[in-house]
Amino acid sequence: MLLWINGPFGGGKTQTAYELHRRLPGSVVCDPEHVGFGLRRMQPAALRADFQDIPAWRQGVREVLDMALRDMTMRGHPGPVIAPMTLVHPRYFAEIVGRLRDEGHEVHHFALLAERSTVLRRLRERGAIRCRSGDSFAVARLDECLERLREPEFAEHIHTDHVPVPQVAERVARSAGLSIAPATDGPLRARLRRFATSVRHIRFE
Repeated sequence: MLLWINGPFGGGKTQTAYELHRRLPGSVVCDPEHVGFGLRRMQPAALRADFQDIPAWRQGVREVLDMALRDMTMRGHPGPVIAPMTLVHPRYFAEIVGRLRDEGHEVHHFALLAERSTVLRRLRERGAIRCRSGDSFAVARLDECLERLREPEFAEHIHTDHVPVPQVAERVARSAGLSIAPATDGPLRARLRRFATSVRHIRFE
């Protein structure tokens, strides 16, 4: 089973993915962003743009996820593959998620949505907005992401404005028919865990 966790930049995808990973025994996280940043680093700086526009990224992500899903099936692995990635272009979505479904994989897609002000606050908290917020890729793409992800083809939609990460993870698991371990962290430990996850996933180019 594949759980694709979609949403705008700063929408809580990574936090939700690793909360699921922690509470779903045998699960693995396969982050499509790693493929993208690898491709970007191979390009001259002047040619670097959105790596999702590179056909090799879409093909590579689909092939890696296909291999991971088939390997886990062959090994009798009990947990799902979790992919946290913003993906809002309908054709790109069809090339990856659609093809994986066509190939017989069980794919559950979730779009984490929130009000614009909520996402901006989250971005500020994680330091993604620099002194001139208009220079931030995340902010520049925010309105487009929110608009496209509200479309029916990007369902299932989960609105997260007033829902903490553990409850978002529980809703994802419940919708996919998975049994998730209970949340046992207190408020401080949960906050420290989210901070550690954010630090581990800071991207440097």
